[in-house]
Amino acid sequence: MLVVEGGARDQQTILTVLRQAGHRISLSAEGIEGYRRTTALQPDLILLDVGPGVATGLATARLLSADPSTSHIPVIFMTAGATLDERLESIQEGAVDCVEKPLEADELLMRVAVHLALTRRTNTVVQHRDQNLDDDRDGGIERVAYDAEKVLVQAALRIVEADLANVPPLPVLAAQVGTHEKRLSWAFRAHTGQTVFEFVRAARLMRACTLLQASALSIDEVALTVGFSGAANFSTAFRARFGCTPSFYRKQDALSRPAPPSKACLYSCGPS
Repeated sequence: MLVVEGGARDQQTILTVLRQAGHRISLSAEGIEGYRRTTALQPDLILLDVGPGVATGLATARLLSADPSTSHIPVIFMTAGATLDERLESIQEGAVDCVEKPLEADELLMRVAVHLALTRRTNTVVQHRDQNLDDDRDGGIERVAYDAEKVLVQAALRIVEADLANVPPLPVLAAQVGTHEKRLSWAFRAHTGQTVFEFVRAARLMRACTLLQASALSIDEVALTVGFSGAANFSTAFRARFGCTPSFYRKQDALSRPAPPSKACLYSCGPS
């Protein structure tokens, strides 16, 4: 298994407990390095430090979850003094479990044993994944690099889609997926043909179409729900995209409405 832990004392405690129980361990002191090592080693389980001050912990979890080659690997978060909200966030970001520091040896071993047993039951899924990876290897180094950028985009999309009304600024969004603004911008252009801003606006308008068709929200409420600062800005953007106002769009029957962009079109990544 892979242990991602930057504290020297905690490293020693975890390694001693797990090795005495017969587990083979790979150690990484930093989250993004741990993600890269995971893609190479394909461990059976990951112990990931996401405590206060570990800025890359959740970013690493997002990358692991977004990458098809690592998304099947169970991740146990290690936290110190986590609140209920923080523990719930860990589950939302893909953790299968969460343990508190200082770690209790018996509890850690029991949780590890449970999740390793569950992992063994999913071997058929892993075999299917391996076959897909074998098929992709013909693309060589260029394909691997391309897929790495795709993972960043997919991880960012999950954050954007989760709360369109509160999409973080580009530098913050990039940090939340463990990269920098310039690289994320490049990845978005390469995989979606749009800037991050253009993509977010298109996603908001697509969501707005759904709300206009299927909800009783007012135009103002729809605008705020999808992240526009007001109805005027929303109406301007909507008219530019669809050639009509939101209110006119809502009044039309289904056959007469302009077709909104499909989710498959918005969220597809990779070469066509």
